[in-house]
Amino acid sequence: MTNTPHDLLHIDAADASRSLATLPLPFAVLFERADVSVELFAPRGIDTQSPHTRDELYIVAAGSGTFRRGDQVCEFKAGDLLFVPAHVEHRFERFSDDFRTWVIFFGPEGGAGA
Repeated sequence: MTNTPHDLLHIDAADASRSLATLPLPFAVLFERADVSVELFAPRGIDTQSPHTRDELYIVAAGSGTFRRGDQVCEFKAGDLLFVPAHVEHRFERFSDDFRTWVIFFGPEGGAGA
């Protein structure tokens, strides 16, 4: 778990993107507090995610492409918000090279319906 200062005011998107480029995984956990976790996610080539144990929101920071949640597919672009309930298969299937998204995990393990 990431230690987040209790007085955190600001996360700079450019700094977060630069630090993400130095990590072996396609995401960086930037903030955690109680039942909220914020990450920056930038898969390269293929999105290998599997279902998560908490509900999540994606807020697309840059790029565009196609997102699949179960049997549903939608186009997305920078500024869009996507929601995925806990335990649901999902992935970014086609996305531009500059794609990156904020990921917000929230609520209890198992999702709000748990």
